[in-house]
Amino acid sequence: MRRKKRSKRKVLLIRFLLILAYFTMGWFLLYIDRPVDPDLPSKKVRILPGTGFFEVVGKLQQEGLVRNPPFFTLLILTKGAARHLRSGAYTFSGKMTPLAIVNKLSRGEIDVCRITIHEDMNLKEIAVHLAKLHLVDEKKFLSLAEDRTFLRSLGIEEGSAEGYLYPDTYFFDDVVSPEELIRRIVGQFWRVVNPEMRDKARQMGMTMNQFVTLASLIGKETGYSAEKPLIAAVFFNRMKKGMRLQSDPTAVYHMAPFEGRITRRHLLTPTPHNTYFIKGLPPSPIANPGKDSLLAAINPAKVEYLYFVSNGSGSHQFSSTLEEHNRSVLRYRLTKEKDE
Repeated sequence: MRRKKRSKRKVLLIRFLLILAYFTMGWFLLYIDRPVDPDLPSKKVRILPGTGFFEVVGKLQQEGLVRNPPFFTLLILTKGAARHLRSGAYTFSGKMTPLAIVNKLSRGEIDVCRITIHEDMNLKEIAVHLAKLHLVDEKKFLSLAEDRTFLRSLGIEEGSAEGYLYPDTYFFDDVVSPEELIRRIVGQFWRVVNPEMRDKARQMGMTMNQFVTLASLIGKETGYSAEKPLIAAVFFNRMKKGMRLQSDPTAVYHMAPFEGRITRRHLLTPTPHNTYFIKGLPPSPIANPGKDSLLAAINPAKVEYLYFVSNGSGSHQFSSTLEEHNRSVLRYRLTKEKDE
């Protein structure tokens, strides 16, 4: 009799558990396929490297994206997402279902940040630009960009990454490390500046530093590709004659990021890079040149020009003698005064 009662209890318990499991499963299936909260605005959640999936669940819960942590944890485990959590920034909204959230996590669909480094930006300008995008701490970025041990690992023998941060458009994770960011950008420089270009610079008697420095001056002087070989020729011709380069942008490099008009006061300020005071090239680049400037530095035009002056339209007037140059300067000034 007792055995029958025990057996009956077991059957009832099993039935109860099956019914419970049935309803739990139904509840679970309803949970994973219903929007979290249609009124909840989009949320950006950053997952740092090394974050465990329980911490991820906690972060999502804090943002209101997880209303049932046990079910959500079970969903992550059943989908195998716990093994594939990728660090980065994710954007979720309350209109997403828990299943959609977990699928996004398991596929590593992180937000991608599009960064454009414009030609002839200098190191400090790039640091400010990246800091505004919340990708780096400006001071830490600049410190790393002048870390000789790190720079040597990138193939840079000088004491700064200035000149080697190749201008281009890049796509990065929102939580990219400054090391990886610099490594990628410098890597692009070495892809563009191929062995043939480096060999030609050496054959012309330039070190890598001199090659990049000259290209940076060319880029800062003009944005017109067709003019760059002419600018390069002027600099080479002046150096051959022992003349100072007198490149205006070098006079304000120490003030970077510099905005405004270069004045006579700037030109008369003695600084290590000011080519109105030093002979030859500055000790290091003053910006990060693009491919046209780099090619111009090793392919100067075959002309005798020694001078150039802006004609007010963005391009320049070139001259071979000081007399011709002075006439061009006077003509430009008169035109400017007339326009004003």
